[in-house]
Amino acid sequence: MLYLDHAATTPMRPEVWEAMSPHAGEVYGNASGSHRAARLAKNALEEARERAAALLGAQPLEIVFTGGGTEADNLAVQGAALAGGRRGAVVTTAIEHEAVLETAAFLEGLGCPVHLAGVDQMGVVDLDDLAGAIDEETAVVSVMSANNETGVCQPIRQISDAVKSINPAAVMHTDAVQSFISQDLNVDSLGVDLLSLAAHKFGGPKGVGLLYVRSGVGLEPVLHGGGQELGRRSGTHNVMGAVGMVKAMELTTADRERFRSDVGSARSEFEEALLRAVPDLEINAPLDGRLVQHSHLRIPEVRNETLLVRLDQRDLAVSAGSSCQSGAADISHVLAAMGFDDERARQCLRFSFGWTTAPEDGPAAAAILVEALEGLR
Repeated sequence: MLYLDHAATTPMRPEVWEAMSPHAGEVYGNASGSHRAARLAKNALEEARERAAALLGAQPLEIVFTGGGTEADNLAVQGAALAGGRRGAVVTTAIEHEAVLETAAFLEGLGCPVHLAGVDQMGVVDLDDLAGAIDEETAVVSVMSANNETGVCQPIRQISDAVKSINPAAVMHTDAVQSFISQDLNVDSLGVDLLSLAAHKFGGPKGVGLLYVRSGVGLEPVLHGGGQELGRRSGTHNVMGAVGMVKAMELTTADRERFRSDVGSARSEFEEALLRAVPDLEINAPLDGRLVQHSHLRIPEVRNETLLVRLDQRDLAVSAGSSCQSGAADISHVLAAMGFDDERARQCLRFSFGWTTAPEDGPAAAAILVEALEGLR
């Protein structure tokens, strides 16, 4: 199978399992214990925390390990809005991941004011709309660094500066789940207080993520219990997952230059070949303002459900949008926010390249897609 659904999940890097495997057997202790078996696990966990912090320009105690990107987003938005017993206002955008939008809706039910800023036709946030919603009641502003469906990037530093100039006490969060594999991320350069990652998007294991929490930022925990992670996230630590995630972070960081070159070549050749064969094809993102690994396309007159079946039969794996919306009857909220009507939205597909992609995979995928289109237009 030619796999081009890396935005949903990407294969685990072999070196990651090598790093994790001791924790499937010989290092089995609970990191919260005090005996030697527990200390071995605790040492591995804290070493992973230190290495993760170094890669993000953070301090070790600012890293909170979670059960994935969804939990990290929930903890960031809910935790900041409810910190200190308040019901703070939430400002976010109409194109965020469901983990942010559904959390915002939950908070609205608790009495927290919520504002969803709009975007333009290319999916870039309306900065005036966003800034105009921020006031002294704003507890948290959440803007993803790059969209999981279209790959469109947002000016996070500019947004953060605007937020802090209006309300220095507001907490700035970014969901960087899609960005980490191809973009250098430094929390101070971005100006963020909270940042979410998920390991399985860049070659780590599923079911583990992290939330960067700037020192001094208060969070109301989502999970209550044993008080792990300085009380911010209770629950027995997934030491194996944390070790695997950090190994994947290191491998990804070392591989970024090669990744951008190979994936950039594959995507360019993919889109160029398609435009020659399908001149009216539309690319739903600015050329220079999106992640190198994303290609979100509209093929007029062709329903994506039909095309997905044909591509799967030809061993090409792609998606119609976010993996969190699989089987949904409604169209993508991201495309709706960008002004797509129902018919146009149902003609869109997401091709997402990954660390296993070779340059020749681009033209190969284009050839399969062109073949699958025969008789459909």
